[in-house]
Amino acid sequence: MGENMPVYVYRLFQFTIKDELAKRFGNNATVDIFRNAGELAGKEFANHLLNLELPFNEFVAHLQGVLEESKIGILRIEKFDMDTGEAVLTVGEDLDCSGLPITGETVCNYDEGFLAGILKVYTKKEYIVTEVDCWATGSRVCRFEANIKKSDEMSNE
Repeated sequence: MGENMPVYVYRLFQFTIKDELAKRFGNNATVDIFRNAGELAGKEFANHLLNLELPFNEFVAHLQGVLEESKIGILRIEKFDMDTGEAVLTVGEDLDCSGLPITGETVCNYDEGFLAGILKVYTKKEYIVTEVDCWATGSRVCRFEANIKKSDEMSNE
């Protein structure tokens, strides 16, 4: 049954854990936990499922294919500045939130970390990824801004 598990079962698992963690540790700690878990998953995903030797454009196409094949979502790169590392990425049909009711809040903290982990492994640079648009805020894709961590941000962790 594993590969045929309905999305609602995954979401039920994810959001009930998130709610319980928020009750016990507060929302900020919960968001950090989900981002950190997502980053760890992104690193493992990249190291085990992606060809990290590909040139950038080929890597992006490969990543898009693996994410879609895995039914995680449909990745698009709106912007990637090779000099600064700044990026804007969208994920359509996002596993975490596509179809959720509008709550006015972004909810894809795990995805923020997941994308940061993939970017870190491929570029060998630390990334901060922040969701700026989400299905739960009324968008029809999740949009993420990705930036390389500055040295002062790394010392605050």
